[in-house]
Amino acid sequence: MALTRRALITSGSAAAAVAAAAGVGFAAGQEGDGDGSPTGATHIVPFHGEHQAGIATPAQDRLHFAAFDVEPGVKGSDVRDLMKQWTEAAATMAGGQPIGAGPAGAQLAPPDDTGEAMDLTPANLTVTFGFGPALFDERFGLERHRPAALTPLPDLPGDELDQDRSGGDLCVQACANDPQVAFHAVRNLARLGRGLVTVRWSQLGFGRTSTTSRAQATPRNLMGFKDGTANIKLEDTADMAQHVWVGGKPGEPDWLTGGSYLVARRIRMLIEVWDRASLKDQEQTIGRTKVLGAPLGGTDEFQTLKPATLPTDSHVRLAHPDTNQGVKILRRGYSFTDGLERLGQLDAGLFFLAFMREPSAFVALQNHLGANDALNEYIKHVGSGLWAVPPGVRPGGYVGDALLSRV
Repeated sequence: MALTRRALITSGSAAAAVAAAAGVGFAAGQEGDGDGSPTGATHIVPFHGEHQAGIATPAQDRLHFAAFDVEPGVKGSDVRDLMKQWTEAAATMAGGQPIGAGPAGAQLAPPDDTGEAMDLTPANLTVTFGFGPALFDERFGLERHRPAALTPLPDLPGDELDQDRSGGDLCVQACANDPQVAFHAVRNLARLGRGLVTVRWSQLGFGRTSTTSRAQATPRNLMGFKDGTANIKLEDTADMAQHVWVGGKPGEPDWLTGGSYLVARRIRMLIEVWDRASLKDQEQTIGRTKVLGAPLGGTDEFQTLKPATLPTDSHVRLAHPDTNQGVKILRRGYSFTDGLERLGQLDAGLFFLAFMREPSAFVALQNHLGANDALNEYIKHVGSGLWAVPPGVRPGGYVGDALLSRV
């Protein structure tokens, strides 16, 4: 029988039941999550490790991303204590358990856990935290510890940024194979942070648009094209070490060793315009065939891509490392749709997420694309942010402890 969150809440011998069912000290949900996992899979991604989960993790199907601002008057020690509390809660939710006493707390007080994830498996939930440039201002005594690379992104081609959907002192990326599990994670972290932080902006995402493991099939974005075929995969350990993980180079801060940098871009697709373009124009714009996902002139999605054989302004050609001085980033994007904008057109597109060792790599790539990419006719960048993502957490530690222990 499946061991669910409700069983954990109501059982008086939850720890023993979990240990017997899963051999570990946390819940092991057994139901399917719609991710193709076999019945009996635990659906748990370990929270602790060298790197934060949610980076080199097979990309899940759903996303809830939120950026937070720290409230006026909050001290550095308060931020440290919040990260301790958030770390404990994130580890608990990733293991399939409710936070605190769960929804079954004292009758005259709000429950510790909001409860909407009861009866659901952990759904491969990962919760990833980042620190924005503004966190390193004079408020918290962290100025001297700010990485030189952690500066607000410059103005980039195609930017029509909404500042209410950009930036933030802190960010949380919750990914899961169940949208309610991802939503539950961010909702409960926001509750725990009440009085210390406020949500600056958030984004729900569906339908991953990138592949981060060779075990995954390549998804399609809202333009109908396969996306992320040539993405770095978690199995590419040399590329991950060179292009994603921080550490070992002069000038890289010790507290960030094993971490990365995260760029988020809310990219609105002009769906109505795209849908009126001919199939030939769409394929020439992307540089791949729409049905197979093969490079133009090819017959297989995974055949060696030769940029010089593609249209000079095609997206795939311009984004390829061979035309960008070897720049590579790890993409974990999601599709989004937020109803209609004021002119009655779809507010939908790509919520681009990418992890990299050097943010300058993304800036160089975006400048190259912005100057030449035929895709620019069909998209615009309306939200943006950059965060330093601390390394993973050891048992008993907390996210960012090598930094925040200094405040």
